[in-house]
Amino acid sequence: SRFETCWPALMKDSHGVIIIFNPELPSHLKEIEMWYSCFVQQQPLLDSQCLLVAHHKPGSAEDTENLSLAYPLNKLKLIHSNLEEDPEDVRMEFMKYFRSLITIIDESREREEMSIIS
Repeated sequence: SRFETCWPALMKDSHGVIIIFNPELPSHLKEIEMWYSCFVQQQPLLDSQCLLVAHHKPGSAEDTENLSLAYPLNKLKLIHSNLEEDPEDVRMEFMKYFRSLITIIDESREREEMSIIS
């Protein structure tokens, strides 16, 4: 991809990764494995620091709702976004995700401070 040279700068000091994809496109399902590998596993971030968002366009097929992803993607938190039908649900999931990130950041900061003290 044209932007691969920018990836290290994007990844530097990042605390979370949100991967948004179209569940109707088989090519996207392959690509999210690559994004996960580069941006989560190689950093390394915890799986809880990654959120997968299957975005459903208006009028899209409903059968992609029960999407079963292969390992290791099936370990990640997956939400379905359909902004026409349920924008509030998506907003709540994002808030939960950001709260969990803040907890992770706080805990790692505390660990760092303790290691400096000791």
